[in-house]
Amino acid sequence: MKGWKKSELGDIAAINYGYTAKASFEEVGPKFLRITDIQNDSVDWSSVPHCPIDEADFKKHKLYDQDIVFARTGATTGKSYLVCDPPESVAASYLIRLRVEDSGVLARFVSKYFQTREYWDSVTSGISGSAQGGFNASKLSAMVIPTPPIAEQKRIVAILDEAFEGIDSAIANTEKNLANARELFESYLNAVFVRKGNEWEWASLSDITTDITDGDHQPPPKTKSGIPFITISNIDKQNRTIDFSDTFKVPPEYFSNLKENRKPRRGDVLYTVTGSYAIPVVVDHDMEFCFQRHIGLIRPDAETNPKCLYYMLLSRHLLQQAHECATGTAQKTVSLRALRKFSVPRIPKKEQDLIVKDLEGFEKQIKRLEAIYEQKLAALNELKQSILQRAFSGELTAEVGDAAVEGAKEVVAA
Repeated sequence: MKGWKKSELGDIAAINYGYTAKASFEEVGPKFLRITDIQNDSVDWSSVPHCPIDEADFKKHKLYDQDIVFARTGATTGKSYLVCDPPESVAASYLIRLRVEDSGVLARFVSKYFQTREYWDSVTSGISGSAQGGFNASKLSAMVIPTPPIAEQKRIVAILDEAFEGIDSAIANTEKNLANARELFESYLNAVFVRKGNEWEWASLSDITTDITDGDHQPPPKTKSGIPFITISNIDKQNRTIDFSDTFKVPPEYFSNLKENRKPRRGDVLYTVTGSYAIPVVVDHDMEFCFQRHIGLIRPDAETNPKCLYYMLLSRHLLQQAHECATGTAQKTVSLRALRKFSVPRIPKKEQDLIVKDLEGFEKQIKRLEAIYEQKLAALNELKQSILQRAFSGELTAEVGDAAVEGAKEVVAA
């Protein structure tokens, strides 16, 4: 590509870590931008806290227009944000700040590169550090970015901005439709348990179950093979299922020595009680496994349909009870004592079966809609990657940008 060159980021930009301090919601000092303040590629500066800082440190860490910040740890590792017209502010220590200093390179052009698959592959392969993963300023400095002449950068940015406006609008509408589908199911579910039947009566959760317990409190012995041992990280929060693909194992004798009410069996309902609490999962298989103490086990009695119990636990009425009784600071916990006292409707068995049939049918329709919207999102994001790939390989034209926008419209309309 004529006039294009490849440069290490450290050669065209100053790269530094953010400022180490505690956030304060008193209006003293500059704004203190944290990872959590960057949502949906934007920042609501009105909600960003402040931090006390002396003049020398402020001068060193101050954020300017066209700075780029990166999350360097946690679930959002590598995510970047182009700062535009910020108030007086500094970045927090878990952010890396990049400031383009080469007059022949546009920050807006560089920021587009940080959305490419090539960049994300570099982040993934270069992750290091904590258990949550992370990358550092040195790795960022060593990354190589292709840069054309400044006039070509401006042309590419203009085309990408216009194309992305259309694609991002399509993505936002699809995400809204996906959220609406999920909310529709939640609304329908809540309505089922609000319209109390003539023979319903209120009871405690312990009244409609035979056991409510949790996993073994002792650290389990680990082996290369044996019985799967699941933690909260093995529970798919969106689909409320167990992912057995990445569990550690415990010896069979450890499992056999557990009390029977700590050995899950078909028809039990698992319920997360610590951290990401209030997620129910129905055990619908006969595979042997065990679980950590941050997960509860609820064993319904003979007159309680396990799937109906699962839907009850998903309802707003029981979710609110979980929120009200959860205690702790770093990690909220729903105690077994509180869980046993949850107020639930005692429903005749035949009516429970009808409720389950109704809700399963409606949920199946909603999941079909969700699958369609998720496929659309995947197609739109792939369209975005396609145009980015062309941009950084010197093949981007206005016609390609227009075609991408039309493609996004077709995906949404399909």
